[in-house]
Amino acid sequence: MKQKLHIAGLLAILFLTASTVSASNPGSDSQELNAKELISEHLADSYEWHIVSNGNTHIAVPLPVILYSKTSGWHLFSSSHFHHGSASYNKFEIASEGKYKGKIVETDTNGNISRPLDISLTKNATSLLFASLLLILIIMGVARLMKQDPMKPRKGFPGMIEMLVLSISDGVVKPSIGKDYERYTPYLLTVFFFIFTNNLLGIIPIFPGGANVTGNIAVTFVLAIITFLIVNLTGTKEYYKEIFWPDVPTWLKIPIPLMPIVEIVGTLTKPFALMIRLFANMMAGHSIVLGLTMLIFITVSLGPTLNSTMTVLSVIFTVFIDVVELLIAYIQAYVFTLLSAVFIGLARIEPHTHKEKMSKPGQAA
Repeated sequence: MKQKLHIAGLLAILFLTASTVSASNPGSDSQELNAKELISEHLADSYEWHIVSNGNTHIAVPLPVILYSKTSGWHLFSSSHFHHGSASYNKFEIASEGKYKGKIVETDTNGNISRPLDISLTKNATSLLFASLLLILIIMGVARLMKQDPMKPRKGFPGMIEMLVLSISDGVVKPSIGKDYERYTPYLLTVFFFIFTNNLLGIIPIFPGGANVTGNIAVTFVLAIITFLIVNLTGTKEYYKEIFWPDVPTWLKIPIPLMPIVEIVGTLTKPFALMIRLFANMMAGHSIVLGLTMLIFITVSLGPTLNSTMTVLSVIFTVFIDVVELLIAYIQAYVFTLLSAVFIGLARIEPHTHKEKMSKPGQAA
């Protein structure tokens, strides 16, 4: 019975996803569907949180727009004034093409287009705040429950959270960093649950899910930079010695600092790898799900028989990829945390000790 409910739930989610894709392209029956453009629009950030469309009727949550113009100063208004990008407001509009496509631009009296300072609360930013608040409520609630009886074994959701905390703390952070691992445990646990929560919300196609937070390179860039700063600001003297004066032949360090340059480049490639790995995997997962869903609408013009066959295949493969995405949501959070812990551990190395004195004959070793 439970398996049937799970399958029904997945099919319902898929139906809602398909309905959203179909509704967002009202002319799909009369013109060719541009799959590439449609996927890009769904992955991109926006100034409103779209929920559903029915023909020309759109239901969306408007978000606050905060702009600063060099000519007219600060502006604060609702994104509903743009009417889905088809209108302008106070000389501001959402560009439909060009290098500022999808962004708010300002047109002056001479017709020149410029980009104002934009600190608006977009869909991804709102989802990020929502996920952070949800995570705080969950962790604080579980922590309060644990304080009531710390020795009592937990089941259900609190037990799952406890299992995840212990698996990251004892299975990842402690063996990767070493003796002072407790100093970095709060940050690494926060990173893991933050990424995991946003990954799960991104899989859900309906409000308040569906935002591409961890598939946004700006978010992964900030996370990677934080890890980079922690690694290099808390590194030991031995860590910096191995960077600027590594234990290699002198001719590799003087007169041309070949090995120090290689080591410095290595410190920069580590956060770059963190950023790209998380960004690319999550964006690719969303793209695959959207592409499989759109097979239903792409094959409409090929006849009912072929379209029905492709619809069944689309449902099967999309449900399968959604299940895989659940696993990837955990794996990517785990890998980011693991690599961050390894990089921190490499920066906490102690001076190397060598036994230079050999035991003399007849003397105990």
